[in-house]
Amino acid sequence: MADPIRVAVVGTGYWGVNHVRVFENDADAELVAVCDPAAKALARARRLAPRAAHIERFADVLANDRVDAVVLATPAVTHADLACQALAAGKHVLVEKPLALTAADGQRVADAARDAQRTLMIGHLMIYHAAVDRIRALVDAGELGELFYLYAARVNLGRLRTDENALWSFAPHDVSMIDSLLGELPVSVAARGQAYLQPDIEDVVFVTMKFAGGQMAHVHLSWLDPHKERKLTVVGSQKMVVFDDVSPEKLRIYDKGYDRPPEFTQFDEYLTLRQGDVHIPYLSMQEPLAVECRHFLDCIRSGEEPRTGATSALRVVQVLAAAQRSLELDGVPITLSAEL
Repeated sequence: MADPIRVAVVGTGYWGVNHVRVFENDADAELVAVCDPAAKALARARRLAPRAAHIERFADVLANDRVDAVVLATPAVTHADLACQALAAGKHVLVEKPLALTAADGQRVADAARDAQRTLMIGHLMIYHAAVDRIRALVDAGELGELFYLYAARVNLGRLRTDENALWSFAPHDVSMIDSLLGELPVSVAARGQAYLQPDIEDVVFVTMKFAGGQMAHVHLSWLDPHKERKLTVVGSQKMVVFDDVSPEKLRIYDKGYDRPPEFTQFDEYLTLRQGDVHIPYLSMQEPLAVECRHFLDCIRSGEEPRTGATSALRVVQVLAAAQRSLELDGVPITLSAEL
């Protein structure tokens, strides 16, 4: 049996502490260090991982020869610089979403990973959800037919962020899912939002994406809403799918739509409404974060590109950066190019 991969988790706050829990319980990993400058956060991590070294300074993690891989669960504004430092120190890196706040910074991290010949993976958690796996399989098999449009809602009355707006806090989840299903950069992105609770920090944002093939995608994001919704709807020419992460029944597949007969004699026969069954498939549910972390370890061993590696993460960052620019221009569409 191969030796466990030695991991350090940097940032043990609201989300990072979950990485501490998962890696502490993964037999293929050894959690050798946790790092956070905040005493309270470090104490919480100590209760979950009492055998790990408890470190306040990031530089001490980088200098530790026992650390093979670093998980960065720090504020988004720090991701690019800390990831580049870790890669330069010879560490494999799993950085939480988003990879960076600009496309240029994202490319800088991707280049650093290539130069260091180390694994770089981004924590786009929803890509490791069993329901998203099933939707991707349906799309790849052509069961939905031609994809028409997608729309998502990620809203609740919940935790305010002071370091990023609702776009950067929530949209990486939905944009990464849309990117996974369509596999291409939109040709334009438009976004409008408003800051009601804190100056210059939008707590509600609406994003619309248009794609070269005619598909559209729309995302509603808010932490100021009476509902808690985590929902993605995919509409195809043959079937439609709804992924509701709040519901016990995560996935519903609707055999509904309009059929276009090959021949017709009257105008009302041109499009025929099809009302088929609604199928609720069985999903073998595993914690998406545990699946994500295990995939990171597997990619370190195999050298393969992660499912949420630099290629897809750079597209996500480009979309988010364009949406932010559009937001600042009160909804003016921003044209995107594959060239960074």
